[in-house]
Amino acid sequence: MIVNRGNLSTLYVAFNAAFNAGLGQAPSQFQRIATVVPSTTKSNEYGWLGKLPNVREWIGERVVHGLQNHGYTIKNKPYELTVGVDKDDIEDDNLGIYSPLMQSMGESVGAQPDQLTFELLKNGISTACYDGQNFFDTDHPVLDKDGKETVQSNVDSDGNGAYWYLLCTKRALKPIIFQNRKPPQFVSMDTDTDEGVFNKKEFRYGADCRRNVGFGFWQMAYASNKPLTEENLQAAYTAFTSRRGDHGRPLGLVPDLLVCVPNDKFKAAKILTANQIAGTDNVMKGVVEVMDSAWLL
Repeated sequence: MIVNRGNLSTLYVAFNAAFNAGLGQAPSQFQRIATVVPSTTKSNEYGWLGKLPNVREWIGERVVHGLQNHGYTIKNKPYELTVGVDKDDIEDDNLGIYSPLMQSMGESVGAQPDQLTFELLKNGISTACYDGQNFFDTDHPVLDKDGKETVQSNVDSDGNGAYWYLLCTKRALKPIIFQNRKPPQFVSMDTDTDEGVFNKKEFRYGADCRRNVGFGFWQMAYASNKPLTEENLQAAYTAFTSRRGDHGRPLGLVPDLLVCVPNDKFKAAKILTANQIAGTDNVMKGVVEVMDSAWLL
């Protein structure tokens, strides 16, 4: 192939198509547990991640509830993935290996939202959320019915196994926030005056994007590293649904999803789909759905 502008433009179109094909083929789970929030700036502040009060009967004047400002900010991060194509391969029409490579690049970029989301969930045991405590913590500050500060827990770390998670994903704001500033773009450095071409005979193709993840409400999640058994799942479910907000207000949150590592997938499925366990009716059948993710390993 003669290396000229016309042929390089044609090559870019082919590589871009392969990249987008891979981008669309990447399996995706993150939107089940993460709310996608568009971003137009360097960072977004979620100061309203405090509490929203209940609707009250309108007696007298309106009661204006100020949103507690926690100053929780998610800063967008830049990400890139770049590959080099040898100029000799273009001249010799040795391009068969590159289209699958561009498609693989698209698959990798397409999988990144899952990677960011589930890795953040995994790191919730040691990463702070809006109230300054770790997302999964035993000491989340809450006001009791008398207005005195007390603490609540959304984690059971008394085991030594892999963590599994109960999540409420049916509300407008899910446990994770996926902040999207700039979607993936396929770009190239493919002119003779580009540094890589001039010095290394290497045309460069890549993708870049800007995004990040952060935590929503800790009240919508529960983590445990105890063995995944019917008894422990019941205990976690009960702790989740009995949780109260400030001033003793029932939150009415119900988990609908169990997230676990792949090794626990079939164990979880047995607990949640079997008609009977140990000769007795399985009261946990169908209570929540199961999702496993390799990004939790």
